[in-house]
Amino acid sequence: MKSTILALLAAAALSAPAMAQEQGSMTLGLGLASVNPKSGNGTLAGGAADVGDNIRPSITFEYFIRDNIGIQVLGALPFKHDIHIAGAYAGNTKHLPPTVTINYHFPTGGRWTPFAGLGVNYTTFFEESSPLGDLAIDDSFGLAALVGVDYALNDKAALRMDLRYIDIDADVKLDGAKIGKVNIDPVVLGLSYVMKF
Repeated sequence: MKSTILALLAAAALSAPAMAQEQGSMTLGLGLASVNPKSGNGTLAGGAADVGDNIRPSITFEYFIRDNIGIQVLGALPFKHDIHIAGAYAGNTKHLPPTVTINYHFPTGGRWTPFAGLGVNYTTFFEESSPLGDLAIDDSFGLAALVGVDYALNDKAALRMDLRYIDIDADVKLDGAKIGKVNIDPVVLGLSYVMKF
């Protein structure tokens, strides 16, 4: 009996209407993004650099140029990260990492729609602060990769979970002198509510 019920539930989930991704359609996603820099963020002033994590509200917009193929822009409120050198607090910075990817959404015909994408990221740093002096971090261009899945609530809305890798490397200066390069290269975890238009 239990196996029959489970089979019926699975069949219902697979046959439920998906949020279709037709050419010309658009989606807007509102949620949270967690930026998690990799371990070991390079060397600054002769010491090992460590950049902290941060979570902020995020927004995505995607326009479908073909069925199942969309161009997506990721934005967020500014992230703030503490910076440590050789274990000691060395300052903090804010950054905005707008990212553009071209995504392919795999048509499954069910509620679950996985997707993957490749693109580019531009990260700008601002409001740097340090007890050591005048801290400045250069902007960064890099590649970005994306995987994720949508769970359709109906044909106009879905819950989305995604994971991005972003290549962020930037020169760091203190009082105008270069003290090294910070290699942030974060994994960005996202959870959002997506609406189709």
